[in-house]
Amino acid sequence: MPSVSEPHPFPVWNDQSAASLDEPQLLLYRSNLLGSDLRITNYGGGNTSAKIWQLDPLTGESVEVLWVKGSGGDVGSMKLDGFATLWMDKLRSLKKLYRGVAHEDSMVDYLPHCTFNLNPRAASIDTPLHASLPYAHIDHMHPDAVIAIAAMENSQRITETVFEGQVGWLPWLRPGYELGQQLAAYDAAHPGLRGIVLAGHGLFSWGDSSKSCYENTVDLIERAQNWLAQERAQRNIQVFGGTCRETLPTTERDATLKELLPLLRGLASKDSPKLLHLNTSNEVLAFVNSNDLQALANLGTSCPDHFLRTKIRPMIVPDHLYSLPADELKHQLSELITAYVKDYSAYYDRCKRPHSPAMRDPNPVVILLPRIGMVTIAKDKATARIAGEFYVNAINVMREANAIDRYVGLPEQEAFDIEYWLLEEAKLQRMPKAKPLVGKVALVTGAAGGIGSSIAARLLSDGACVVLADIAREEVQDVRDQLATRFGKDHVHSVVCDVTDEHSVQQAFQSAVLAFGGLDILVSNAGIASAAPLEDTTLALWNLNQNILATGYFLVSREAFRLMKSQALGGAMVMIASKNGMVASNQATAYCAAKAAEIQLSRSIALEGAPLGIRCNVVNPDAVIRGSKIWSGKWSQERAAANRIAETDLEAFYRDRSMLKRSVYPQDIAEAAYHFCAEQLSGKSTGNILNVDAGNLAAFTR
Repeated sequence: MPSVSEPHPFPVWNDQSAASLDEPQLLLYRSNLLGSDLRITNYGGGNTSAKIWQLDPLTGESVEVLWVKGSGGDVGSMKLDGFATLWMDKLRSLKKLYRGVAHEDSMVDYLPHCTFNLNPRAASIDTPLHASLPYAHIDHMHPDAVIAIAAMENSQRITETVFEGQVGWLPWLRPGYELGQQLAAYDAAHPGLRGIVLAGHGLFSWGDSSKSCYENTVDLIERAQNWLAQERAQRNIQVFGGTCRETLPTTERDATLKELLPLLRGLASKDSPKLLHLNTSNEVLAFVNSNDLQALANLGTSCPDHFLRTKIRPMIVPDHLYSLPADELKHQLSELITAYVKDYSAYYDRCKRPHSPAMRDPNPVVILLPRIGMVTIAKDKATARIAGEFYVNAINVMREANAIDRYVGLPEQEAFDIEYWLLEEAKLQRMPKAKPLVGKVALVTGAAGGIGSSIAARLLSDGACVVLADIAREEVQDVRDQLATRFGKDHVHSVVCDVTDEHSVQQAFQSAVLAFGGLDILVSNAGIASAAPLEDTTLALWNLNQNILATGYFLVSREAFRLMKSQALGGAMVMIASKNGMVASNQATAYCAAKAAEIQLSRSIALEGAPLGIRCNVVNPDAVIRGSKIWSGKWSQERAAANRIAETDLEAFYRDRSMLKRSVYPQDIAEAAYHFCAEQLSGKSTGNILNVDAGNLAAFTR
């Protein structure tokens, strides 16, 4: 059985780094430090605040201002503009407007009226909690160790034991104005506390300075961690009731996932495209291989942040399904998802209020795979990954709570009221519209070159996740690093792939499945260029062109077709061929013949793919000299010799030869490829050819 991760020290406050910072910057430093460790709080979870004296921009008088993490931010990655700022005297004056729990949501409408200095950052629902407490610096965190205590059946008694009376305890109450009032009343009635545990929720802690607040918070979390570990060790407890399954060997696991994930993705993406994130960590494996898996998973999660990201409970795929034939496996998975959707819909109907928002996507977010790990599914890769991180937090909570006492999730109605809270719905409605390719996965071959990397960048710019495939290991890693910096590491994956090697191609597509769950777009772009008079064209040169440009395109297309068919979501393939596939060039027999084969291959795929919604089209570049790898070798010398010009004159020669007298660049090919990839632009186009050559009469397709 895999062991869970060994504890390691929490981040340490650096006095040297903090010495030159003013109060807002110290608050930011503290926030980022807290958010840098997922044991302290999860992504987007928790908030921090400081009450800072500043000059009123209207009167010049010194006034007290609450700086608090704004709505929707993440303490680990936020900047100064992520804080809302509010006049404390106005926040205190709201108390006389409060009409009780039935009207507490309306108090949120008053927060914009308390804004200091026209700050556009929206204040979060937790703002009244920070304003109600008298301390200058406050942290509200969601540490696994403390939530484990907060989610125990005997949470209040155990809180007293762990913290020896230095930390108070309040029963579960939804975040909002009422909870802020109860926090203030409890604190006033119990002077000298270092913090308060909120049952089923998290920890409030405080200090006189940012440093003392940080150190207090971390010390309380560490106390909880150490107490739980000592209790488990003394009792010699088997976590999750012990192990009843063995983890699959890596090779068998990956082969299973290659069949399983596209089916899951396809079934869960019928209404909108989704991406998958795989987690095979020791923490997850200990849970999915355990005796208590079903019982604990059915209880649902506790902390509001957990089920907002993961739904109230996960779906479990029985491991005996893994060995079924593909058709039967798909049928059984469909039955599981149908049952999950039916159960979720019943939960919605049982709990909905007269003014509840409409039911959201009822498909599972968390799918537990015994012997393998966990898959999380969401509209984009980052959201899927973060949902997985949240469920790992939930696993950690269940492990500790059930080992020491008895884990209890939130009551179903309370969970629903958080999930379908009108204030949460308003936050969702404020989110910007998704880019056109969000939820789509693309694989680009020849991605280390100028054209391939430009195509990848164009797809990434509109929200796609992209697998970069190229035979040049260092070059494709460099491109991955550059694109990850521009578009985020969640969205870019690279793999070394020799398109002439069947096994290498299969491994590349397996890598795509493990990274994102499947495939929607293939851009077949790997290539070489060669030139020689016919009588000097060797069999080796002929075979080299055929292997890369014909056989290679066939192999990647076949693997992509299989994946797209399995998902049953349609798909788009784009062949980056050449003008030479339409019009032969002098002394380039092997190259021209192979490029013509690509075009005919595309037509054949379009014919077979149409009933499945799989489109296949061709982009024919010509004379893409600047930024293209094929012009960096002998090809430019050979083309210059064939046209009897100097090599330095090639770009001008091809530009002047075109009808439009314009040069063609990699970005131009990327735009053409994007057109055929994007359903909203070319969803009714298949079997077509788009020339990007600045005009060549002989290459006209009709």
